[in-house]
Amino acid sequence: MDSLENHLLIAMPSLDDSMFNKTVTYICEHNDEGAMGLIINLPVNITLNELLAEIDADKETSPKLEQQVLTGGPVSPSRGFVLHSPQGCWTSSLALSSEVMITTSKDILEALGTTKEPSQYMVTLGYAGWGPGQLEQEISANSWLTTPADNEILFETPIEERWKKATEKLGIDIAHLSSDIGHA
Repeated sequence: MDSLENHLLIAMPSLDDSMFNKTVTYICEHNDEGAMGLIINLPVNITLNELLAEIDADKETSPKLEQQVLTGGPVSPSRGFVLHSPQGCWTSSLALSSEVMITTSKDILEALGTTKEPSQYMVTLGYAGWGPGQLEQEISANSWLTTPADNEILFETPIEERWKKATEKLGIDIAHLSSDIGHA
């Protein structure tokens, strides 16, 4: 299977895992050693203002930071990730594509809500991980659909509409998706 880096995984209704029910996951890394991704439509009950206040009590709140923090996945839920538009000035930024970077460094958090912040970003806690061949097996079992990543879905579509928008990108009406699985 080709690498699914910079693709979206769209959970099928048949996926019997409450953590991934109706989720969309951005795949950051996919190779022979496994895969790593961030769920982009599962909010945590905390805003960026609240998260940043926990990290730095002196950080001033900003109306720009009322967006929800997301659950990136069940692995390392206290570890933060920032998906953002290209901007190469952060300590540990890594380009995932020409349009998306990932950063785990604290310096980007200090810039959020200021003129130094990236033009587009989302903050997640934790990540989703798959061992060697595990993601491929789940795809062949009809647990996931895949499509190339789309910045409109990543950064502009409201969180609660991302699963629907991602399925529409494939030309699928979610009303026609079944929880029954099979192979033709």
